Amino acid sequence: MQIIRDRDTLRNAVAALREAGGRVALVPTMGALHAGHMALIAEGKRRARAVVASIFVNPTQFGPNEDLAAYPRREATDAAMLEEAGCDLLWAPDVATMYPAGFATTVSVGGVTEGLDGAARPGHFNGVATVVTKLLNQVAPDIALFGEKDFQQLAVIRRLVADLDLPVEIVGVATERDDDGLALSSRNAYLDPAQRTAARALPRALGEAASAIERGEPVAAALALAHRRLGEAGFGPIDYVLLCDAVTLAPIDRLDDATGHEARLLAAAKLGGVRLIDNLKVAPR
Repeated sequence: MQIIRDRDTLRNAVAALREAGGRVALVPTMGALHAGHMALIAEGKRRARAVVASIFVNPTQFGPNEDLAAYPRREATDAAMLEEAGCDLLWAPDVATMYPAGFATTVSVGGVTEGLDGAARPGHFNGVATVVTKLLNQVAPDIALFGEKDFQQLAVIRRLVADLDLPVEIVGVATERDDDGLALSSRNAYLDPAQRTAARALPRALGEAASAIERGEPVAAALALAHRRLGEAGFGPIDYVLLCDAVTLAPIDRLDDATGHEARLLAAAKLGGVRLIDNLKVAPR
């Protein structure tokens, strides 16, 4: 597996992959890789001849009180995981390469960014949209793969690709979970053993609420119960527990209000200072 750090070498390497024939897939990451990322690589290999992964801890998507400095960086370990998974190329630029002196452009997506994490983390999705646009332009993949765990991020990327007519297929890959149901996340490493046990309440509360909504029980009551379950487990503050249209991410009160009758139940809450997010698909039975 090649590890590349400058744009010119990247373009030449991707061109060589294309000359070998077949499609090129991109899996953007911020490193600290786990089985969820490996699932993206595996899906990329199923859909394309060559897979490019990127590792870049993007400073523009972190707020002033967030964990940029503490975010885990372990490139050697991550590169070994990618190579074992069959990744063809690792794009690992530094901050100066991504945001050179004089950089002054921001990509901003409206609508789908305005609630949920967009409200809790002002400016976050401007950073996400800007760096993803740059990565898509740098690698020029045929497809790019993102995990459904960060469902709002996926919706934002789909919107920007559609609005900017970018020639890339965006693929959402189902959330990978631990044996107890907790969604795999780099942030799970921040949980101490007691918090890690308590964190199981998040997928359980969402699963209970999703089942109730699918049975036709009132949405408000199901959300209130999930909120209470999280509080009982030690989560707090709880940023949101909402049922949203799966396309627009607008909150809805009934499944029938969802576009195409597909909805997502989304939650974000802190546990011992670690902010966890999760979501589940909700559809009428």
